[in-house]
Amino acid sequence: MSKNIMIVEDEYRMRHLLSDYFRKEGYSIVEAEDGKEALEKFKEDIDVIILDIMLPNLDGWTVCKAIRNSSNVPIIMLTAKSEEDDKLLGYELGADDYVTKPFSPKVLVAKVKALIKRTEILTGNTDGITESSGIRIDENAHDVTVDGRPVNLAPKEYDLLLYLMRNKSVALAREKILDNIWGYDYYGDFRTVDTHIKRLREKLGDKGELICTVRGSGYKFEAKDEKK
Repeated sequence: MSKNIMIVEDEYRMRHLLSDYFRKEGYSIVEAEDGKEALEKFKEDIDVIILDIMLPNLDGWTVCKAIRNSSNVPIIMLTAKSEEDDKLLGYELGADDYVTKPFSPKVLVAKVKALIKRTEILTGNTDGITESSGIRIDENAHDVTVDGRPVNLAPKEYDLLLYLMRNKSVALAREKILDNIWGYDYYGDFRTVDTHIKRLREKLGDKGELICTVRGSGYKFEAKDEKK
């Protein structure tokens, strides 16, 4: 079950090193190089934020405080500083953990896994079930059913459906879909998204109409009980 990690780090080499490491561990990555971009990119489907403190535009403290006003997403603060007062401030602002540079990527991955597990236990979201309008995704078994009927999806079709359903009623641009499903280093174009949406709709049958086209932008999953 893929989880979404946001890495907010202004140092290019560090950001991409961490992104590559987490992708190899099976995570989907959202990158931001400053505090302003982090707030612009932050969505509710982010599972953990790795947040550097010393950032241009808006520092990590400000970003942490702003996100805490609307979300309880786990946040790991990343900094070169080791002073106790800095750590205390981070915790007071709502940070869940603190890592001082230099650090081992393996240790950071372990901390991320621990935070995700703890969050799932606290929220009761341990069954791995995403369900809406008769479409049910069992992330543990990697199965999809439509009104109880099994549907065989290719890996990217499965990832695409899960991503759309996790962002129910949110208009997702083709570029954003491409980045989240295929990765930021993918060199294909938006037709890749359109082709997979077409195939996914066909396999979902009548439920395919729940994947709505947003003219000039992209797509969104619109549950029946929310359709006007």
